[in-house]
Amino acid sequence: MFECSTQLDEAKSHEVLDKYVELGGNFLDTANVYVLGKSEEIIGNWLQKQQRDRIVLATKCFFQMDASDINKSGLSRRHIVQSVEESLARLKTNYIDLLQAHLWDNGVPIEETLRTFDDLVRCGKIRYYGFSNVCGWQLQKIVDFSKYNRLNLPVSLQQQYSLLCRQSEWEEFMVCKNEGLGVLPWSPLKNGFLTGKFKRGEKPDKTQSRIGFCNDDETKAKQTGVMWSEFDTNDTYWNLLDKMDKIASAHGKSIPQVAIRWLLQQDVVASVIIGATSVKQLEDNMGASTGWELTKEEMAILDAASPRMSYYPYEMIWRLNGPDRFNPFNRSSKI
Repeated sequence: MFECSTQLDEAKSHEVLDKYVELGGNFLDTANVYVLGKSEEIIGNWLQKQQRDRIVLATKCFFQMDASDINKSGLSRRHIVQSVEESLARLKTNYIDLLQAHLWDNGVPIEETLRTFDDLVRCGKIRYYGFSNVCGWQLQKIVDFSKYNRLNLPVSLQQQYSLLCRQSEWEEFMVCKNEGLGVLPWSPLKNGFLTGKFKRGEKPDKTQSRIGFCNDDETKAKQTGVMWSEFDTNDTYWNLLDKMDKIASAHGKSIPQVAIRWLLQQDVVASVIIGATSVKQLEDNMGASTGWELTKEEMAILDAASPRMSYYPYEMIWRLNGPDRFNPFNRSSKI
């Protein structure tokens, strides 16, 4: 599950990981379901050659790992504990720095999930926990239950976020700002489109990115939620790329670096999840992190060019709460 044609073998994966650490990287994100445990195994083998306490290791649980066992899925106490034990074995470590719920589970009371995470923190199996792919009311419920029952609080939200996916700005990120959670954007290049390597009217090859991966077999779009036709026919997307290209040229940077830099300058973002498939790609992505910034004018240009749907009631609340409604003593006013 969660396979892609651009996946690396173990030797090449270790080469990329070595370069990542050499460049100053220390945060690794994976999940038990990525290639059904193979990703964790590759990282675990690599981790044996590293200084463990220098690496912040994150993984996830939720999805079914064994098609023959219906209980090996979801966020029940049974499955979370089992998932953690199995991940620890694959990762060859005795603790996980950040365990993330991969998805909200409609089949299990959130109270059970949160008490299990709290127990795992208290017994030292995990250091912190967070969530991924949830909506605003779910995240607020998670925080409130943990807070008012004196449980360990979640520290992060891993959410799809990019110049082409900004829906979470309306509500989920407001919760993060107000409650002190860091956002970890996944798919910062929107499945590869924001690399700028594609041309309009030319279908991408399946080995180029997730877009091509889905285009080769449309049933895979359920996994990644993206189809080439969505991009190819959208004038807004291509106009955004043109503006990104001009900004990149002005700084002597690449289009992907502009996309990642825009995320890093969002005050709610703690770190950005990148998925490089070569050392060259990694070096380019990492070049977004230090030594330069987008100007206020450039940020404004990208904000204006990026599609940001104005859903009711969010648009009305923002529009009618002008500067005169700002209260410096109210944390919510700073959102």
